[in-house]
Amino acid sequence: MTLRQFEYLVTVVDEGSFTRAAELLHVTQPALSHQIRALERAVGTRLLDRLPRAVRLTPAGRAWLPHARDALADVERALTAARRTAGVECGELRVATLYSLTLGVLPPVLRRWRAEHADVRIRLFEHRHADELRDAMADGQADLAVGPEPANWVGFRQLLGVEEFVVVLPPDTHHREPIDLRALADEGWVHYAPGNGLADLVDAACAARGFQPGAAVRTEQTAAAPVLAASGLGPALVPRNILPETFDGAVLRTDPPVRRTLVAYAHRTPDPLTAAFVSLLGEAGWDA
Repeated sequence: MTLRQFEYLVTVVDEGSFTRAAELLHVTQPALSHQIRALERAVGTRLLDRLPRAVRLTPAGRAWLPHARDALADVERALTAARRTAGVECGELRVATLYSLTLGVLPPVLRRWRAEHADVRIRLFEHRHADELRDAMADGQADLAVGPEPANWVGFRQLLGVEEFVVVLPPDTHHREPIDLRALADEGWVHYAPGNGLADLVDAACAARGFQPGAAVRTEQTAAAPVLAASGLGPALVPRNILPETFDGAVLRTDPPVRRTLVAYAHRTPDPLTAAFVSLLGEAGWDA
């Protein structure tokens, strides 16, 4: 049993495909399959069910996966520690987050990190929904998660700040700021696809004002929502921090405010490198 075999199986699971995993790992598919079968022989049971168009973890595989991720993460941390001790600061910090936070919250933090820790790579794992993010962290996907506060999380957790959401409308809108969402109850909305966690947030915000938003159009992409709304397809509720300074649409605060608390969380107390990233996150400008 080797760490390389651990890496192979984790990559197959993450990619959901032997073909894509082999391309990412720069090995042939037969070689990849051979190594995974060798790992399964060493474990003494199947870890993957090989379906016609996908792969799926067996119960043994689901039990094995978080420990494999932890083993690979420990090796990466050991390499980073050794290189830093030798005066060669390099390595990789794995950060799991949501697509919307990659658009708005993280870019200025990543710019500062690059300037201060140029030899430490950041690997992002992006998810559409906060529940997916929490489950991935529970499986040990990353060193740190940045997202909404997870329910019943046992481990490190640090409050970062509050993210504010705003309504986007065409530039010639007649509505004034701040806007009560009830004023838009009869509109067809630019909504998010069900798999996007912001769909739940919009539905909850509107439900709190006594109505269910009708969707004129649904989009998978958070960045597309304000563009579609500004073009006149309907109002959209978006994180204020994803909007560029030169955005053409009308941007209105809501009354009452729609906000989301964000935290950094992990399985264990952060090592110095991860703690430095958390510190930069805490210094970022927050909406409220």
